[in-house]
Amino acid sequence: MSRYTRARLFQTAGQETEVAVRFSTVAGGRDSSEAARDPRGFAVKFYTEDGNWDLVGNNLGVFFIRDAIKFPDFIHSQKPDPVSFDRQVANRVFDFASQTPESIHMFCLVFSPRGLPASYRTQQGFGVNTYKWVNEAGETQLVKYHWLPQQGVKSWTAADAAVVQGRELGVHTRDLYEAIDAGDFPSWELHVQLMSDDEHPELDFDPLDDTKVWPENDFPLRKVGTMTLNRTPQNFFTESEQIAFGTGVLVDGLDFSDDKMLVGRTFSYSDTQRYRVGPNYLQLPVNAPRTRFATNQRDGQMAYAVDLGEGQNPHVNYEPSILGGLREGQYPTHDEQGPEITGRLTRKRIPRTDDYTQAGQRYLCSEQWERDDLVANFVDALSQCDRPIQERMVWHLFMAEDELGQRVGDGLGISADDVRGLEPLQTQTLTEAELERAANLGKNGPRDVTGLVMTHCVPNEHVVVS
Repeated sequence: MSRYTRARLFQTAGQETEVAVRFSTVAGGRDSSEAARDPRGFAVKFYTEDGNWDLVGNNLGVFFIRDAIKFPDFIHSQKPDPVSFDRQVANRVFDFASQTPESIHMFCLVFSPRGLPASYRTQQGFGVNTYKWVNEAGETQLVKYHWLPQQGVKSWTAADAAVVQGRELGVHTRDLYEAIDAGDFPSWELHVQLMSDDEHPELDFDPLDDTKVWPENDFPLRKVGTMTLNRTPQNFFTESEQIAFGTGVLVDGLDFSDDKMLVGRTFSYSDTQRYRVGPNYLQLPVNAPRTRFATNQRDGQMAYAVDLGEGQNPHVNYEPSILGGLREGQYPTHDEQGPEITGRLTRKRIPRTDDYTQAGQRYLCSEQWERDDLVANFVDALSQCDRPIQERMVWHLFMAEDELGQRVGDGLGISADDVRGLEPLQTQTLTEAELERAANLGKNGPRDVTGLVMTHCVPNEHVVVS
């Protein structure tokens, strides 16, 4: 991997790096059911020789939105009604989704069995956003991260999850603890996809769009390591509740891309940890690097230690100084790296949105039981929504794939003829091909997925719960 990155944890075959992992649900509170339909957070902290690296993603590979400015609105649509406090009201969830077509791909995953993993041990993980790798020469590559469980991928249907939820709320945490305590250590292979760091006009999607995946037949997975979880926290609060992740926690050789969602996450995540844990959260043992470090930060609530350097004058907490203070570390990167960019700063949607192709491909590349379950779950949820929301969602699903729109529409009593006259949303700028598809809604035929190797479309075992 040294051809692509100078990050030291990827330089030597057989090198071991300690990690800490937190799996989580998203929409619910701390004690919400782990058997609820929800994306799962998949966050890994690497304690490398150069400091900590946090890889913060989820189990589904994409996200609902591509612009971080919409994150508060999205979360509000998933959280309880502010008046009645009803949890995840379908009319609110799909009101937002119906007006946000970029979310269709993610909803096709969340409402499939992938939204109900049978165990944390049998779910995939992804970095979701596009990052960069930097080599010794300052050359950059775009990169996506994938965690593939060596236990295989296994999921539930809503009926299975309902049985489990009636017995226990923390079923996945208990399963993880019991497996590790029994010596059945779960492991995941870490793979990357690499792409040259340029515009890629030949693609029909933007490689920095977090609502999209990269086709694996064009950008194959490359294995870079294996993660094995071989112990549980000695204390849940200190090592799990207080562990704090952020997309801005990187080491030399790993870098950000211009992914708009990643930029927003990098600002917000560390702010969140300062509020949630405290301003000195990085001093806590679970968050501190294993290598020696020194800073000029002092005081603040819950200060855990003083980050003095070896031989540092404790009276000097600033830089520069000739009185024995710290010296700024040697700048590890190049002054110029990556492609040269020219243009004008604007506030616009990205030009290559293509909100429907991958959602339709996802449906066609899924196993039959996954398709059936996705349709049933959409029909069940949308049956609780107002008619205009139902119609717009059926229109979106027809735009993604005829069969998906037809089957969900049949369940709701809505045909392609009923929604063909709907105009695109004011926020949409459809391509000529998409306008033609809208004009022929329900008559376009199946998309061609011959030879397509799509992220997340791996064998998924249905774990039946009785």
